[in-house]
Formats: sequence, structure tokens, C-alpha cells
Amino acid sequence: MTCPSQQLCAGIADYFSWDANVVRILVILFAFTIVTVGLYIFAALFLPAKPRDLYRDDKEEKYWRQYRKSPRETLSTAKYRFRRLERKLNKLEAYITSDRYQLDRELQELDHKPPRS
Repeated sequence: MTCPSQQLCAGIADYFSWDANVVRILVILFAFTIVTVGLYIFAALFLPAKPRDLYRDDKEEKYWRQYRKSPRETLSTAKYRFRRLERKLNKLEAYITSDRYQLDRELQELDHKPPRS
């Protein structure tokens, strides 16, 4: 079983996507101030623990961690994907409303009709 202070440092590191050892070192460096000690004790006692079944598997955890690490990059990626989808949708809409679409459908129907005897 791990010490609650180790879990707290690991939780803070996980939340901010930092290395847990860096957080532990910072806690040690700032442990000599009353405010830091008070905040640390408060957090250790009153903040809820991370649920064990938060993620279904490692793949899901990796997926969500990537979005938590860089929200700006995630937003940028999402905007890029939506722009790409919108361009595809615009092309599809232009094709379906064009004369070319009607011609292609008529040609396909001719290919599928049985030959007259």
C-alpha cells in the first residue's frame, strides 16, 4: 500500500501531466512554508481519490491522457478534422447536385439492365 502523500503527488502530476518525481521534489522544496504544508494536508484529507475503474483499459487511458496534456493542440486537431470533413461534405454536395451525378446514375442503370433478346 502506498502512502497518501505519494498518491497525492502522483495525482497532481497526473492531472497536470508532469513527472511525479518533479512534483515530489517541489513539495519537499516548499515543505518548509506553513501555507504549503497546510494546502498539502488539506488536499490529502479532502480531495477524492482517483477511482480505480476510471478507464476501461490502457488504450482508453492513453486516449484521454493525450487530450489532457495539450488542450490547445487537441482543439487545433479537432478544427483541422472538422474543416477536412466540411470540405469533403461540400464536394459530395456539389457532386450530388450536379448534372454529372444524374448522368453517372443513368449509366449505372444501363449497366445493370439485362440485355434485350
